[in-house]
Amino acid sequence: MKTNHILRLAIVIACAGAVYACKKSNSGSSTPGQTTANLQVQSDDQTRVNNETDAIANDVNLTLSSPGASSASGASYRGQVETAGLVTIKSLICDASVAADTTDNPRTFTITYNGANCSGTRTRTGTVVVSIPAGQHWRDAGTTITVSIQNLKITRLRDNKTIILNGTHLYTNVSGGSLINLPTLGSITHTITGDSMSITFDDGSQRLWNFARKRVYTYNDGVAITTTGMHSDGTNTGIAAWGTNRYGNSFEAIITQPFVIMQDCNFRLTAGSEEILRPDITINVTFGLDSTGNATSCPGLGAYYFKAAWQGPGGGSGSVILPY
Repeated sequence: MKTNHILRLAIVIACAGAVYACKKSNSGSSTPGQTTANLQVQSDDQTRVNNETDAIANDVNLTLSSPGASSASGASYRGQVETAGLVTIKSLICDASVAADTTDNPRTFTITYNGANCSGTRTRTGTVVVSIPAGQHWRDAGTTITVSIQNLKITRLRDNKTIILNGTHLYTNVSGGSLINLPTLGSITHTITGDSMSITFDDGSQRLWNFARKRVYTYNDGVAITTTGMHSDGTNTGIAAWGTNRYGNSFEAIITQPFVIMQDCNFRLTAGSEEILRPDITINVTFGLDSTGNATSCPGLGAYYFKAAWQGPGGGSGSVILPY
């Protein structure tokens, strides 16, 4: 009888050990958002949102640099079509039209997206409304404009995956100056901040993200835009975005090497790196690479790649190289 009790106890201990070992080995996959596939998707989501919000900023600046648009107080828009205070501005954006309200306060510029971009990599539909108080000009130092992103649906054509953006950002021309005059000014500094921008992902999940970025424009035979993060949580600095990913994991994205966008590369992200901090895992993302993970020069209309590498608290690690 005693032997039977000892045998049963041994079996119980062995089973308990097996269950513990099973739970330990699967701990990475039992937490939402920790599988290799999930981490790849989060890295891709982060990259897409970075690139698309940068594209919106570029479009806003193009709009405000359009002929006639520099007068936000409603002065002459020579050569444009005006109907009941609405002015159609010749758009420099290949997949959008632009209209300006020249009578109300604030003055508004409405960018309406209507199809494929020039390189044929994505389509956009929806609107972005830029508001400037009457009597103020974007070129003046300290001017802040409101940028309202309204149901902007962006479809990546290589896999037909979409994101939908809704929210309001504040752009501030910190240094003053117009980008038209950048070659003589040397540099211009803008900041972009925004709380609770809604992002709807292709799986139907909807999340809120916050942004705090500084963009410095310089000129050397073309425009270069350098982006860094401005937010601090009291421990970490250089945070450019924070919120919750599609799997419900909270995160902070810290720009560890400035993002660089080059005009001579079709205003694409050519270099930079960020660290995506989560309570359970850290993802390091490097941009401006070729398909083998090496830094590369501008590929023209070809793909750039990023490398995402992660390290979990239990020692698990992995990496992936994806196009963007």
